[in-house]
Amino acid sequence: MFDKILIANRGEIALRVVRACREMGIPCVAVHSTADSDAMHVRMADEAVCIGPPSSTDSYLSVPAIIAACEITGAQAIHPGYGFLSENASFVQVLEDHGLIFIGPSAAHIRMMGDKITAKETAARLGIPVVPGSAGGVPDLETARRVAAEIGYPVIIKATAGGGGRGMKVARDASEIDTAFGTARSESKAAFGNDEVYIEKYLQRPRHIEIQVFGDGKGGAVHLGERDCSLQRRHQKVFEEAPGPVITPEERARIGKVCADAVAEIQYSGAGTIEFLYEDGEFYFIEMNTRLQVEHPVTEAIFGVDLVREQIRVAAGLPMSFTQDTLRINGHAIEVRINAEKLPNFAPSPGRITQYHAPGGLGVRMDSALYDGYRIPPYYDSLIGKLIVHGRDRPEALARLNRALGELIVDGVDTTIPLFRDLLRDPDIHAGDYSIHWLEKWLARTYGG
Repeated sequence: MFDKILIANRGEIALRVVRACREMGIPCVAVHSTADSDAMHVRMADEAVCIGPPSSTDSYLSVPAIIAACEITGAQAIHPGYGFLSENASFVQVLEDHGLIFIGPSAAHIRMMGDKITAKETAARLGIPVVPGSAGGVPDLETARRVAAEIGYPVIIKATAGGGGRGMKVARDASEIDTAFGTARSESKAAFGNDEVYIEKYLQRPRHIEIQVFGDGKGGAVHLGERDCSLQRRHQKVFEEAPGPVITPEERARIGKVCADAVAEIQYSGAGTIEFLYEDGEFYFIEMNTRLQVEHPVTEAIFGVDLVREQIRVAAGLPMSFTQDTLRINGHAIEVRINAEKLPNFAPSPGRITQYHAPGGLGVRMDSALYDGYRIPPYYDSLIGKLIVHGRDRPEALARLNRALGELIVDGVDTTIPLFRDLLRDPDIHAGDYSIHWLEKWLARTYGG
């Protein structure tokens, strides 16, 4: 096992990794920018190293600074959390060159799944169902028109190097393909420095279903069921649950085995998530995230496992502590993302926390790095906490979520807490009747935009 782990992240996920290290008896090192010198993960870690000014580029994304922090502290391994450098293959390669261990998959696997076209081709080769679409990048408008006609409208044009909804446009018929293609390419170029796009069939009312997989890097792998992440705003998840309200045990077993077999075949190591659009009983591959997901706690809740602990074990060369036969779903779990944002426009709301009280009680977990007096800096993502509830079934989990939201106090800044209180009044939420387009329409009705 490792003698010391450096956590190359901040906020609630850094604190999450600190807790896992504590339980495993492994000393840990926090890195931080000057803006995060009073952050909770800095206070809780065994050691802390300042790696730069507030800008992420000069701190949390600075590979030389993180390598230097490892050398200063003697850390053997780096846990990347999610975001920042967690899916940066070049970073992983640099760590390997310096004799350091990345707690996650290999650089080759990150590269394989980091490019959308390569990922789709790999998924198809491994037997994972994919959305009908172009065989690769679409080089020009004439090709785009032909491919869209062959697939059948509506189609969606996506940036090859895209993410977060950028470089993504829908053409509902032939009259819209020219504008959609040009806009997607220009957005992709501006956001990612790469204007290559591809085209897929646009599903009318799909759900977003993702399968949690875990591999030992030696050809062994399992799946830990699915999460339903269909409630999204501008392609960003806000409400996640496990298991999915509409997925049958037979569907879960079928797609889970396909995914586990696929990651076993490529000898994938650590946690990964294979994301799908799901419609009319069919799964269509979107992408694979080669890291821990923000919403991993709902999977932990229903399976009773610690995915961060498992990541560390496997990276240290130990076997997985569970097998497919020992994994059993227990109850239902829901997570809502608490952001420091002002409704209805979701504008960032940094500032000082004047009062913070986390909810508690049976089946309630609050993953947050907030505390009274903490000042939320304006330089980073607005996520400030994740409220996770677990119940014997979905109705109990929803009731527990409603109760916990009533206990949660975050004063001094605006937050998205009221959004979830309002959502829980809608009968569609209780019925589980929604698609990836539902929330945008609900927001327009409820808040006028």
